[in-house]
Amino acid sequence: MNEPEKNESRRSFLVKLSTSLAALSAVVASVPVLSSFFAPLLEKTPQVWRNVGELSKFKVGDTTLVQFQNADPEAWAGVTAHTAAWLRRDSEKSFTAFSANCTHLGCPVRWEKDAELFMCPCHGGVYYKDGSVAAGPPPKSLVRYKVRINKNQVEIQTSPVPITSISA
Repeated sequence: MNEPEKNESRRSFLVKLSTSLAALSAVVASVPVLSSFFAPLLEKTPQVWRNVGELSKFKVGDTTLVQFQNADPEAWAGVTAHTAAWLRRDSEKSFTAFSANCTHLGCPVRWEKDAELFMCPCHGGVYYKDGSVAAGPPPKSLVRYKVRINKNQVEIQTSPVPITSISA
């Protein structure tokens, strides 16, 4: 084999090798991207009814912070397995519950009774008492939880700590 043929054979091999390595790198890099698209379709979000107190504990018109265990606590989670919600008793048989986490970055919101607003101290997010955005950076309303009365106990249907919306 003469010198030009060796160079052409070596060049052809190196082109094939670099093309193969580039294709392999593209496949490896696409795995996390593709899994982020398809994982939500495959995962089931656990939803659990949590008891938050006796019916008589809540007065009509009051908004109260209630704490409960998250829907998907891990054995090692410790205090992070607990979350909270703002629960308002609208009437004798009706409640509204909102996540205690801002939809902007998940900071805990507080209820300002006199102003009838939820306030996020982190970046100035403000929500009306119906959970809709009043001001600031939050992209959407506070997440609502389903509430039911079961044998004189108020229960909230929980799911993992919400940052995005859950169907009401």
